Amino acid sequence: MKIIEGKLALDGSERIAIINSRWNHIITDRLVEGAKDAFLRHGGDEAKLNLILVPGAFEIPLVLDKVLSSGKYDGVCCVGAVIRGSTPHFDYIAAEATKGIATCGLKYQKPVVFGVLTTDTIEQAIERAGSKAGNKGFEVMTGLVEMLSLYKGL
Repeated sequence: MKIIEGKLALDGSERIAIINSRWNHIITDRLVEGAKDAFLRHGGDEAKLNLILVPGAFEIPLVLDKVLSSGKYDGVCCVGAVIRGSTPHFDYIAAEATKGIATCGLKYQKPVVFGVLTTDTIEQAIERAGSKAGNKGFEVMTGLVEMLSLYKGL
């Protein structure tokens, strides 16, 4: 049986965008730092890494669609933070961001990773942005690195 899988290495030619929600920037800035660190540690060329800032998580899918339709990028890492409040707003934003990001990846058949935190508390978000639970930005960019390699091997 032949096993086809991605490797955790870039060749430096990959053009990557990080789309980052500025809402909850104290959290999302750390996610971007983690994503950039993973990209560079796995052989990415910083000159081929672009950071695109959007107002909030709800806006990520619209910009992702534009980015992927441009043909300028090989893959996209989406990061943000939606923290539950006392109204149903959280549910709407989290669901639409999730659905929109997944839809774009399928539509354009490009590697897209989901690093939008959906937490109940600010403490949970902080834990996932580089403290107790690691940095989810680093983790999802590592997933993108693997997916880029896998796509090349298919």
